[in-house]
Order: sequence, then C-alpha cells, then structure tokens
Amino acid sequence: MNKLILPLFTGSWLVGEEESSAREAEVALGKQNTLLVKPHKSAEYRLILKRGRTFQAFEIALLKNIIKEINDVTEAAYLDPTYEMTLLEKAIEKAVCDSVALSASSTMLALVNALSGWSNRTYEGKKIDFGIILNLTEEAQNCSLHASNMLSSDFFALLSDGKNSFIEFDRDGYLMGYVSLAKVRNYASIAPNEFNYIARYCGEKKVGIALTETGDLLIFKNRTLMFSKRRGKWNIYSHEEVMQLLAYRAAHSLKEIRRAIYLSAIDCSFRYTGGIIIYLKKDMAEQALAHIDARDILNEKYFEMKKELELEEADKLYNLSSAAKTKEFYDMSYEEFLSRNNCYKALCLKQIIEGKPFHEINRKLREEIIAMDGATILDFDGTVIAAGAILKIEAGSLGGGGRLAAAMDLAKYGVSLKISQDGMIQGFTSEKKNAKPRLLFSVS
Repeated sequence: MNKLILPLFTGSWLVGEEESSAREAEVALGKQNTLLVKPHKSAEYRLILKRGRTFQAFEIALLKNIIKEINDVTEAAYLDPTYEMTLLEKAIEKAVCDSVALSASSTMLALVNALSGWSNRTYEGKKIDFGIILNLTEEAQNCSLHASNMLSSDFFALLSDGKNSFIEFDRDGYLMGYVSLAKVRNYASIAPNEFNYIARYCGEKKVGIALTETGDLLIFKNRTLMFSKRRGKWNIYSHEEVMQLLAYRAAHSLKEIRRAIYLSAIDCSFRYTGGIIIYLKKDMAEQALAHIDARDILNEKYFEMKKELELEEADKLYNLSSAAKTKEFYDMSYEEFLSRNNCYKALCLKQIIEGKPFHEINRKLREEIIAMDGATILDFDGTVIAAGAILKIEAGSLGGGGRLAAAMDLAKYGVSLKISQDGMIQGFTSEKKNAKPRLLFSVS
C-alpha cells in the first residue's frame, strides 16, 4: 500500500484499519472523506485511506483495477522478487489503461507500450515527441491499417508533435486519420499550458496520449491531465485536491488564485524549469517582508510597509550606529528608490505585470516569472509582492538546497511550493503549535 498505492493519491494517508467480511466490497467510500480498501476479497479487515476531499469515481475505479492486477501478480507462485516488483509496476500501467479506456484498454495498453518504447529511442540522433488519440466510440472506415504495423516505424514518429497534431486510432487500434488542434473550443481544462489543446479536445469519448522529448508520457481524458509516466513511475493527478490544499486553513482564499498557482506550478514542472511560489495567509505580508529585499518589491504599498518596518528597527538602541544609513537608504519615494538603486529587474517586472493580481497575469508570463532565479511571493489576494526574490532565511534552516530551505522556512506564513528541476512539486505549510514546516502534498 505505502509503496504502490499511496503515492498515487495526492494528500492521502493511512489512518488505520477496521474489521471486514467477505460480503463487503474491496473498495468503498467511507465516512468523512475516507476510502475503505481490502487487500483482497477474503481479507477480514479494510485499510482506511483518508484525505481532505472526497475520492472521485475515477479514482475508485482505478484503485479497484490496481488491486485486481496486484492480486493476479501476487497469486503467481515462485516469482523472483525483482521480477515480481517489475510485474507489480506493470500492473499499475494496466490498471491505468483499464480505468481510462474501459473495454478498449487492451488497445490503449499496446499504444502506451509502444510510446514508452519510443521514449528510449531517437530519430536522427534526437529525442522525439508525438501523440496519439484513442477514439473510444467511432470505428475506422474502410481502413485495415493497424497501429501495430506502424508504431515502431521511424516515419510514424514524424507525423505528429504531441501538442498540436495527433494521429487518431479507433478502439480496436485501426487508423482513423490525422487530427490538427489549431482550433479547439475553449473548454475549461486542467493540464500543462503547452498541452491545453489536447486536454480540451479529449472529453469523455477520446483519450489523448502524448510523448514528450524528455520521455514523459501524458494521458488526457475528461479535459484534464489524468495520468503521467515520469522517470518510469505512474502518477495520478488529483487536481482539485491540491487546489483545495493550497487554501490550508484559510477560508478567505479565492479558488481563482489557487487555480492559477497550481496551473503555473504544473507548467514549470513539465518544462523542468524549477521555481518557488510563496502564497501568504491573510495578515502575514508584514512578517514575510522581513525576508524580502526592498529592491525586489514590485508594489508601492509593500515597499512603504517594508520601509516603515526597517525604520522602526533602525530606531532601536542596538541599531543606532547604522540608523542614519538606513534612513538615508529609504528617504525617497518608491519610484525614486527603484531608479536610484538600479533595480532594473523590479522596474521591468513592474511594468510587464501592470499591477495585475497573479491570476489575471498571462499564464505563459506567470511561468516565465516563476522560473527566474529566486522566489515569487503572493499576498492572500493574489498581489505579486516580489518575483525573482533572493530570500533571507534563518541560519540553520532545514532543507537540502537553497530552494527547499527557502520554501520550508517561509511555509510558516502560508503555503509554499517548491518546484524542482526534475519536475517534482512539493507543497509545505507549518504546524500551528510549533511553526515547524511539514509536507502538505507532493505532485510528480
């Protein structure tokens, strides 16, 4: 459970177990956002899996399929342990296909295996990206060309780009044609920005499978990124769960802001750029400003707040020797301060952002801003306080690197996101009693 299943369900944890009988289902919804899971039909107990939001129908279907496939593997006698683990990982892959494509799962599994094979190949020395659409309802007309005759051929890898163009197959794997996504209706979707078209295109009746140059395999259905295979591991995306976790104990938090933060984090993750986003709780801006250099502040209100804090600190007895220098440093207007201190980054970002809150900034621009060296700091209402800010953190802060240490240290002011250059997204907050940082969620 801990190794194979829990990592798939973001924000979930085991809270214990309860007695069960053979009559009860292997997977069932419990009370208060719990899921009751029996490792096999005859088990006399059920594990209790819990998270902040109700488990969705597709997640329950996936878990049922995973348990079935795992039981099929573990019931086989005399398996070598290494071989058994390989089969268990393949069981996850088959369960993903079963839950997404239903009766066309065997076709989808073959397509996924073929694309996975291409992730380890090159064409003329270069990694390729391309995409396939599996149509779950319509059948190919007057065509006997099957996917198995083409998928391993070099020419096939050049026919689509996995973002704006795809090759479509029917539920049995027969070629239907070429799909250009130059014009797709603007449905609400949740996916990395460069894959928005395919996410919008794939509703209930179509599955999109995209292979990227980095070897990632992405699965789209119901207008969302549902699954991915990255670094050899399958991931399920509980988008709504993560967006809710971003509001951790903060009733004021607007979903539009949380959605923008999450989508931008996903964008950076799949572009492998890395970044830090600090989303402050209400009335925490003043405390967070202690970690931000005035030359990185992009909003006059927060500059004036920072100035007042620094001048108050300068008037304290232990700072009297440097008080004059501090007062001289801040004795000017915000615009004059930026100009006199050659704050070209802040001046540029301030003009580009145009005073817009984070969720109203162009999505691509948000990604570029977050990818800059340093952190993006957002107030509770979406105001961009600073971007590309090198944060001052306490000596001895926890963490295995600058980004992680900064994210963990500033988690005491809200929710902080650290996006690694390997694509991992980690969300941190702090315990209410001792302000120690703790992992709130992770998304691979």
